[in-house]
Amino acid sequence: MISPTYGNCNDDQMIGIITNYIKSNYKTSEGFNLVVGTDSQNYSDTKMVVVIAVQNVGHGGIFFYDILRIKRIDNMRQKLFYETSLSLKYADKLIAEIENYCKKINFDFNNVSFCIHVDVGKKGKTSKLIPELVSWVKACGYDCKIKPDSFAASSIADKISK
Repeated sequence: MISPTYGNCNDDQMIGIITNYIKSNYKTSEGFNLVVGTDSQNYSDTKMVVVIAVQNVGHGGIFFYDILRIKRIDNMRQKLFYETSLSLKYADKLIAEIENYCKKINFDFNNVSFCIHVDVGKKGKTSKLIPELVSWVKACGYDCKIKPDSFAASSIADKISK
């Protein structure tokens, strides 16, 4: 993963940074949102950007991203399902690693909300996919945000993917 603040990080380093960030701001925070979102752009291949962001409500946040290049996906539906599957995969792994890390340092992570940001909105061609994608994310146990509230996918990942 790459962070604009911390540079290149392996998974263990990222988990430590996220946990320490939350722990050090815990008493003064209005809450934390840990979100995962993915966006992509087509070139000769498809550039997928997965973002893991920690929002310290009212006080900014930090984020990390990963870039994957895969065979070009031209079908919008397939691409959005692939993006969402990546977000779910990264979220599952992230939560498992954070839970293990928090047990080691005896820190309660129960007050942190987890959410998947999907790059679909009520306006435009993606609107017809909202019910399927949101239902899928919720069936996997996550809250789900769409545009204009899906900043990890529709703002951060979008900017990096271009």
